[in-house]
Amino acid sequence: MASNPYFNQPLAPTRPRMFNTTIAKVVWTLAPLVTLGLCAAVPFVVAAVKGVVKPWLAVAYVVGELAVLGGSMAISPAGDDASPFAGFLLLILMITAATHTALLDNEKISIGK
Repeated sequence: MASNPYFNQPLAPTRPRMFNTTIAKVVWTLAPLVTLGLCAAVPFVVAAVKGVVKPWLAVAYVVGELAVLGGSMAISPAGDDASPFAGFLLLILMITAATHTALLDNEKISIGK
């Protein structure tokens, strides 16, 4: 009796998952929004530690967050400045980080994984 080579093949290793439940996904996605962008890079650092994404992606998010936060503070250091550009930068950071956090376990996206 010949054995079938498809039955004897080892299973392909699965990629680690960032979210175990839907509630965890919602909480991690809300983290950049609730903290007003101050913790925008935290989900990516955790994902890099878990092995979900490559470390360079987490480093890029940390550098990007520091650049946006530092840039927005440099643009509008005084509290009486009426320019909306600094707030717009922070809003873009929050939306981008929340969107990318929600897409961490998406199989169709392979950049940084």
